[in-house]
Order: sequence, then structure tokens, then C-alpha cells
Amino acid sequence: MKLAQLSAFAAALAVSSLVMAEGGGDRTFAKMMAANDRSVELFVAKEQARDPVVLNEKKDEKTKAL
Repeated sequence: MKLAQLSAFAAALAVSSLVMAEGGGDRTFAKMMAANDRSVELFVAKEQARDPVVLNEKKDEKTKAL
């Protein structure tokens, strides 16, 4: 019985070490973050290239409270 428990423990330990091994997830995450950073940069550049919105500073009596 002790041999079975010891072998089960060793198998669980081996499987858990294989599961936690790097399988390329870090590289995939790095590529995803680089693509996200690039898309944010393109979005900011596009928004800065647009004509700014002009706000009218004059307000009538009804909109001053807002």
C-alpha cells in the first residue's frame, strides 16, 4: 500500500511539474501586448490628426446651470 501511495505521489508531482512548464504562453502574451501597444499608438495618432472639437463658450441663461 505504501508503494502505491508513493508512486501516486510521484506521478502527481511529475504531472504538476509538466503542467507548470512553459509552453510558449509567455511569448504569446508578449506578442499580444506588443500588438495592443501598437494599436493604441495608431489610435492616438489618428485621434490627434482629427480636427479638434470647438466648444462654444457662450451659454444662454438656461444652460449656465448645467
